[in-house]
Amino acid sequence: MKSRSRLIFVGFLASFLLSSCGGGSSSNGSQSFVAGNGTVTFKSVDARKAAPSLSGRTLDGGSYSTTAGRITVVNVWASWCAPCRAEAPALASLSQSYPKVSFVGILTRDNESTARAFVKRFSLPYPTLVDDSVLLGFQGSLSANAIPTTVIIDKNGRLAARISGEITVASLRDLIDRVSSE
Repeated sequence: MKSRSRLIFVGFLASFLLSSCGGGSSSNGSQSFVAGNGTVTFKSVDARKAAPSLSGRTLDGGSYSTTAGRITVVNVWASWCAPCRAEAPALASLSQSYPKVSFVGILTRDNESTARAFVKRFSLPYPTLVDDSVLLGFQGSLSANAIPTTVIIDKNGRLAARISGEITVASLRDLIDRVSSE
C-alpha cells in the first residue's frame, strides 16, 4: 500500500508540474513553462527544513551524492528553457568562483542527448542528476516552483534559500555569501 501511495503522489506531482509548466509545444516548436520572476526566498536558520538526499545517475553516466558539511547550490533546468540558457554562463562562472561550494543540476522534462549538448555548449563544470523524482524531497519547504529554480542547501543539510526563475550573479552570490557566513 505504501508503494501505491507513493505512485499516486508521484503521479499527482507529475500532473501538477506538467500542467503548471504548460508542457505543450507551440507552433514554433518552443515549449511553454512557468517562468519565475527571480523572486528570492531566504529562510532563517531556525525555520529551515532538512534537504532531501541528492543522489543518483548523472547526465555523463556517473553518479552523484550530496557531500555532507558543504553548502550546495541546486539548479533545476531544461535545455529548451530560455531563462535556463540565459543563466547557464553565470552558474558556470559562480561554480568556479566558489570551489568550496558544491553545485549540482537537476534535469527536468528534457531528453538526455539535448541536455548533454546544453552542458557542452555552456561548459557546465558540475554534475547534473537525470532523475527529477528527487524534486519530491523539496515539497513542503523550498520546492522547485518554476523552471529554472535554484535552491541553496546550508552546510548542515537544510534548505536555506530559493530563487524562482533566472538567477543573477548578484542575487546568487549574495545568497551563497549569506549562507557561508553562518
